[in-house]
Amino acid sequence: MRYFSDKRWLLGLILLGLGNSVQAHTGVSHINFIAGLTHPLSGLDHVLAMIAVGVWATQLGRRALWCVPLAFVATMAVGGLFGFAGLPLPLVEVGIAGSVLILGGLIALASRLSLAASMVLVGVFALFHGYAHGAEMIAGSTALWYSVGFMLTTALLHGAGIGIGLMAQRGLPARGLRLGGAVIAASGMWLLVS
Repeated sequence: MRYFSDKRWLLGLILLGLGNSVQAHTGVSHINFIAGLTHPLSGLDHVLAMIAVGVWATQLGRRALWCVPLAFVATMAVGGLFGFAGLPLPLVEVGIAGSVLILGGLIALASRLSLAASMVLVGVFALFHGYAHGAEMIAGSTALWYSVGFMLTTALLHGAGIGIGLMAQRGLPARGLRLGGAVIAASGMWLLVS
């Protein structure tokens, strides 16, 4: 555990992310690790969906606590590859907004799907989110480091949702967490109609 308490690993990640920005190519825009880290934070739809995955995984409990977020991140990587390659995926924005609506609704209703069904459902949503991240990468960018960045931020947002869910279980009535899910669902509905 001493390794993770040492801050040198964070410095190493930052230096890896800056690798492209210190190359001697003036006038060339490189999206790298830092851009990948920040991209999921660029839209409320992404943030809400990714936090909702963590909260819902907490409601499901047990193995879902790590399997559901892992399914999202892994499938999002596949969606990112589709986006990088320019493969067609219809209704991406509808899929992203729909994920916010449905995940919020699942939290609000404290829905308990099977582990397999939960993983498949978040996997479908993750394809849309990953596709958007991949498709919005600027040509000539470093796809590997950009991908590592957006996958790490996604995992951190899932972790934030898990933290919210665990804190809620220890001090907030179940109604409070369900109300938060209703707010997320309402945000998803607003995103769909706007």
